[in-house]
Amino acid sequence: MNTIFRKSMLSVAGLAFAGGVFAGPIAAHANPVDAKPVAVAVQSAAPKPQGEQSRITLNDEQTANVKAIIAATKKAGLPERAAVISIATSLQESKLENLGHLGDANDHDSLGLFQQRPTSGWGTPEQITDPAYSTTAFLKGLRQVDGWQDMPLTDAAQTVQVSAYPDAYAQWEQQATDLVAQHWNS
Repeated sequence: MNTIFRKSMLSVAGLAFAGGVFAGPIAAHANPVDAKPVAVAVQSAAPKPQGEQSRITLNDEQTANVKAIIAATKKAGLPERAAVISIATSLQESKLENLGHLGDANDHDSLGLFQQRPTSGWGTPEQITDPAYSTTAFLKGLRQVDGWQDMPLTDAAQTVQVSAYPDAYAQWEQQATDLVAQHWNS
């Protein structure tokens, strides 16, 4: 029996034992007529971030943008993973700052949290610099990526963004995951 399979089976057995130990006393007092079978799902661990990770300290504006991205993700009915991908993308594109036109330092006509371009059809400059709108536009693109939920973050983000630096998104995955964990229920 291979080691991974054996460890998996031991983990499942341990969960079943722990469930019996903790549920046993409660179940012993339950009315059998009202008892219903319960399904238990064993979820795999969240994907591990790829490569070396970067981290920045956020100011109040950046934290507000994190919360705006999470709110737009929830409003779109998408799971936390979509918010992680969105926040990591925004960390790479703008460091979570809602950037206006940067003159000569600007990448073409890229604007907002995701550095979206009006000339590429993302919306008007006013729309793109609205965090709720720009997040919704990004999420719309993400939904069109088959299997985005299970692919590496950098692949999902790159498929939407089409960046000249496709692997750069990965470095922000841990901070994005931490931010979603901190603010998803707040």
